[in-house]
Amino acid sequence: MVVCKTPRLLIEPSLATGICPGCGYGIIKRLLAEVLEELVIDEEAIGVYGIGCTGYVTRHFDIDWLWAQHGRAPASATAIKRLQPEKIVITVQGDGDLCAIGCSEVIHAAVRNEKITVFFLNNGIYGMTGGQMAPTTLPDQITTTSPQGKSPELAGMPMKMTEMISVLPVAYVARGAIYNPAEIRKTKGYMKQALEAQVNNEGFSLVEILSPCPTNWHMTPVKAMERIKNKVVPYYPLGEMVTKGGES
Repeated sequence: MVVCKTPRLLIEPSLATGICPGCGYGIIKRLLAEVLEELVIDEEAIGVYGIGCTGYVTRHFDIDWLWAQHGRAPASATAIKRLQPEKIVITVQGDGDLCAIGCSEVIHAAVRNEKITVFFLNNGIYGMTGGQMAPTTLPDQITTTSPQGKSPELAGMPMKMTEMISVLPVAYVARGAIYNPAEIRKTKGYMKQALEAQVNNEGFSLVEILSPCPTNWHMTPVKAMERIKNKVVPYYPLGEMVTKGGES
């Protein structure tokens, strides 16, 4: 019989998480805690998180966290890693924080091949501030700032940040999703390999994770997971893009 144990890093799990029902961030939070503990790097880990719902991933999560200015998590993580190279430094950022105001920060951290690990949580919308259109919002998607659906002619096509990063000389890049158990297991594997790249001093690593936002998508949790599989993944294909040694 398989025994599921709550990771030690998830302290006081009975307290309010702040995460909406059906949000994928709870799953991602659990995966991150499991991976840090399985790699036995939880004592060395320092996290930096951005503005938005990603802050709820850090709630009751027992590592040191720094709350960065909007979009500046990679710059803050770079400073921490350079000052304390023995630490395992991660960022947890949403698509608005990373792809909009923080676009240049993450790209230049990758250009410099900084030895940090970025976890990029993509739900295609600004979740915390009311469901506005994000850089990753799909064409025709209805948001509070695109009530008739996103127009690529007006707003541009959804940004493929992970593909942009993958052409740079970095250590590891992958995109996963969490819409079913099989994809959750794969995503956990990507997260582990990204952290191993940092443990092995190989350079910059990034994992994008496609996550649902039932509240702002105005869907049930089940329908939101189906939307990731049927609508989001065709535009944002899953898998590894750069593996060890910067080979695509």
